Amino acid sequence: MIKGIKGVKDILPEETPRWRVIEETARRWAERYGFKEIRIPIFEVTTLFARSIGTATDIVEKEMYTFPDRDGTSLTLRPEGTAGTVRAFIEHNRAADPLPQKYFYIGPMFRHERPQAGRLRQFHQFGVEFFGTQDSKADVDVIALLWRLLSDLSLPDLTLEINSLGTAADRAAYLPILVSFLKGRVGELCDNCRRRMETNPLRVLDCKVPGCRAATEEAPQLVAHLSPEAKNHFDDVLSTLAVLGIPWQLNPRLVRGLDYYCLTAFEITSTHLGAQNALGAGGRYDGLVETLGGPVMPAVGFAAGLERIVMMLPEQSVPTPQATVYVAAFGAGGIQAGARLLDALRLAGLSAHCDYRASTLKAHLRQADRSGCRFAVLLGDDEATSGSVVVRNMDSKAQETVALLDLPRHFLSLIKGF
Repeated sequence: MIKGIKGVKDILPEETPRWRVIEETARRWAERYGFKEIRIPIFEVTTLFARSIGTATDIVEKEMYTFPDRDGTSLTLRPEGTAGTVRAFIEHNRAADPLPQKYFYIGPMFRHERPQAGRLRQFHQFGVEFFGTQDSKADVDVIALLWRLLSDLSLPDLTLEINSLGTAADRAAYLPILVSFLKGRVGELCDNCRRRMETNPLRVLDCKVPGCRAATEEAPQLVAHLSPEAKNHFDDVLSTLAVLGIPWQLNPRLVRGLDYYCLTAFEITSTHLGAQNALGAGGRYDGLVETLGGPVMPAVGFAAGLERIVMMLPEQSVPTPQATVYVAAFGAGGIQAGARLLDALRLAGLSAHCDYRASTLKAHLRQADRSGCRFAVLLGDDEATSGSVVVRNMDSKAQETVALLDLPRHFLSLIKGF
């Protein structure tokens, strides 16, 4: 027997209703905020991700699925959606269209990491990208969109954590201060953080190793070294969130390690997820479009992991299945009439089916019960001739006689009550 790949999960029919609730809610909220869907390729040239994510990151160094094309070009399965969206924005010269430009995407991403709850090698993200304005209200828009979406799904114990990364000049002035502090604690840091001190010192603040977190507890905070411009931007974001009634919590450890990230950085977390507690994260990346060969273009966005949202989605948020009709057609005339009835019910917008293997009424009713149908239509040769059928409620076992031609209208009126 050939089995699925470790860390790549089948989403079975009984699970897909949860996914559809999340995906449809995400689309609805994105469209309310003026975002339009973009569908980007699942694989791109490796250089795109190396330049956008950073060659010194764990994703590029350890986690990407990379393979050579037949002509020798290095290709990579997308580990995230922002890089492909920015590439499409540049390649199709979207900056020439009226700004701002607002996009959202939903789909699978791929990272070669150790599978665990809510973290797979093929996983799914919903994300948005907002190009063309430096205004702090754009930052608030993407934060509010994610907050409203997760709240609408009734996810418990949400916390918005937020920080400012300042401008490039702010970070250039801050990094020597941080490195000086870290050198005094180098013996308490993990090997990975010692390496990051040389290549990406901001990421030391983000380390989840308990010893590293304790060692950096008193580290100087970037938010205390902001220029007046960056401080005003951050204050505007926080005050507008307060106007909207969205609570926030300052997290000085919330950082991004690459130069094109700036100003607002945020995550929405939940205590129900354990150590990997982020449901979605984002921020401003004003330098990325230019880094990838496009024009100077401010941008802000986020990505949310659907697997983690699925884990937390309350059962009451998943709609009950539509009341379905089982057509128990038997006998030569009944089977022909049953085929016409199934088609008429489906054209009327009803869910209707039949097990064509069953040849007796008893077998049909057994299958109707197994399939969870609310109603069964008993349709043999006599019913096909008379034009009247028996409709059986599979829950109460009550039966009534209904004209065959009236069945679509009859079921539509019944189902409105469920």
